[in-house]
Amino acid sequence: MIYSVRHETRYEYEDPVSVSHHILRISPRDTPSQTCRFRRISVSPRPPRFETHTDYFGNTVTLFTLAEPHASLTVEATSEIEVIAQPEPDFASSMPWERVRDALARASSEDAVDAAQFVFDSKRVRARRNLAEYARESFAHGRPLLDSAFDLTRRIFQDFRFDSKATEVSTPVETFFEKRRGVCQDFAHLQIACLRSIGLAARYVSGYLRTIPPPGRPRLAGADASHAWVSVWCPRTAWVDFDPTNNCVPGDGHITAAWGRDYNDVSPVYGVLQGGARHNLHVGVDVIPEQ
Repeated sequence: MIYSVRHETRYEYEDPVSVSHHILRISPRDTPSQTCRFRRISVSPRPPRFETHTDYFGNTVTLFTLAEPHASLTVEATSEIEVIAQPEPDFASSMPWERVRDALARASSEDAVDAAQFVFDSKRVRARRNLAEYARESFAHGRPLLDSAFDLTRRIFQDFRFDSKATEVSTPVETFFEKRRGVCQDFAHLQIACLRSIGLAARYVSGYLRTIPPPGRPRLAGADASHAWVSVWCPRTAWVDFDPTNNCVPGDGHITAAWGRDYNDVSPVYGVLQGGARHNLHVGVDVIPEQ
C-alpha cells in the first residue's frame, strides 16, 4: 500500500514570540515493512535554514530557529510511504516470557544488549508493583511471550476507555491507570510500563493511522490521526508491534514515524520559546491511500 501523508501543526500565539527553537520528528522513518519515498517539511514563517540528522534511535530529526518576531507558526510535513504488510508471527510458538526476561537480564547477544535499554525506567514510564500485578494476569508461568503480550493488549483495550478530554500530554501513567480513560499515548505508556514492570523490553512507537469513513460517507480532510502504539522485543522475531488503543496487531494501515523509550523521545513538534504567552494549537493529519 502506498500512502500520501500530510501532517500540519499550527500555533497561534497570544503575544508575539521573539525567538524560538524547534525540534521536529514528523518524517516517517524507513523500517523493514515501510519505505519513505519522499519527504518534505515546510515552515511559516520560513526559517533561514534547517538542520536534519538521525537521532540515537534512528529517527529523522529536523531542527530550526526563528529569530524574528512572529505571532503564529505553521509546520507542514508531507511524505509518500510504501507500506508492505508483514505476516503475523505465530504467537503461540514464541519463547516463554520468563526465558525472554532472563535473556534480557543477561544480555549476552548483540540484539539483547540493544533491546535491554528498553527494560529500564524512562521519564514518563516507570516500573510499578501494581502494574506488574496487572500484567501477570496475562503472563502466566511458561506462557509464550507474544501470546501473553497480545492478551495484555486485549485487556487494556477492554479495561480502559478512549477519551480525548480525560488526560493531557503530561498525564502520568499512574493517573491514567486510576481514571481508566485517556488517549492513545496513555494506552501505549501503560502497556510499556506493565511490560517493563515484569522485566521485558518495550518501546514507544509514534506514527499515523489510516481511518476509514462509514459506508457512503466522504473522507474528511484532516480526520486521520497521529497515533501511538507499542513494540515488544522477542528473540528470533525481533520487535513485534501491538496497538492497545485498537486491540490489534498493526498492519499496513499503521505508518511508523519514530520510536523511543516513551513520548519524550518522539514528540512530533518540540519548541523552546521566548514570549508568546498562551497559544492555540491546531493539528491536522491526512493519510491518503494512493493504491
